[in-house]
Amino acid sequence: MSLVRFDPKSDVRIQTDKIVTSTWSDNTNNLQLAYTSSQQTFTSATSSAQFYLNVYHKSPDATHHSNTGLNPDNSEDAEVQFACAYGNRLGSGSPDFTNDTGSFGKSAARVVYGQYRQLVYGEENQNFTFGSHTPDDIYVINVNRARYKNNLALSTLSLYLTGSHEGSGDNSKAVIHLTDDSVSSNGAAVMTNIGRQFNIVSGSNGVYSGSSAIQVGGSASFGLYYPDAGLILINPDAFYSGSGDNAPVDAYPQLFPGRNQGLSTNTDKNPERLFHAISGAGHFIIDSEEVITSQYYFVRAKNYEFNYTTNPSFQDENGNVSFTSMINNPKTYITTVGMYNDNNDLLAVAKMSQPVAKDPTKEALFRIKLDF
Repeated sequence: MSLVRFDPKSDVRIQTDKIVTSTWSDNTNNLQLAYTSSQQTFTSATSSAQFYLNVYHKSPDATHHSNTGLNPDNSEDAEVQFACAYGNRLGSGSPDFTNDTGSFGKSAARVVYGQYRQLVYGEENQNFTFGSHTPDDIYVINVNRARYKNNLALSTLSLYLTGSHEGSGDNSKAVIHLTDDSVSSNGAAVMTNIGRQFNIVSGSNGVYSGSSAIQVGGSASFGLYYPDAGLILINPDAFYSGSGDNAPVDAYPQLFPGRNQGLSTNTDKNPERLFHAISGAGHFIIDSEEVITSQYYFVRAKNYEFNYTTNPSFQDENGNVSFTSMINNPKTYITTVGMYNDNNDLLAVAKMSQPVAKDPTKEALFRIKLDF
């Protein structure tokens, strides 16, 4: 077997490319339909849906509902796209673990808030602040790790939220358009334990509507965006439907969470409120970025190389060449290139789409690409 060592200067080339694709399964650009699973319930204080509610691009079961109603398609290939969650630093908004009026605050909502606080800030005392406003709670959209590759792409977020509104006519089902402020801020970000932090603002394509990212109640933003961790935090107070300093203009939807402190009778189901606000609007676009490192190997078969074969059928039982034409006019056909390490272990194989003729009057060049 003939082995030729690669020359790292002339035979090997490394190239890095950034690929931007849709985050959602099946390369879907806009996640218009969204589904939850009937297996996730709010039946007890420790039910999984109290902590997070998985959202799929296809119905994971035959009897559940999307924003369009019953979906009879039992999709075995349904994949989680993101999860909705709700956190409250005081523990309100979900049933108490102990079912004891004397231990308010020990709940899924408090666990979730502490989890994301530790993730972002790395400590247990700093609370989430949106602009200069610090609410007691957060809504969470956590994009599935397999979906966002290396990171979510800046300025591609286009999220519509809707909900019932304390009004009538055109405002009865108001919709707000949210994006990140990465373009308006010229890419300037606050650095955290999980990477860059941008504001969630009313606008499109990374540009906020108006003159500032602080758009709610004169002092707050709609949320925070962490593209390197696939994380979106929503400020619940931005959707308050009442009056006073925290009240947004009437065109905004009501996505105000239930903040009951209670026993097993607590029916706030705040993660589900967020899901309905997203699925009801039917518009969620966000791209992901992936860095692909490609290693190119240039395999050269020079005129004096690879003109004979080591196939046992090439010789007879006495070691003589079976085909006399190969003595003075050798000719082979290259079908495969094997790549070996220094121990002669086969690491990779490249197959030709069709055999390539080779003889002493010809040279061949093959380019092999390995992506990582």
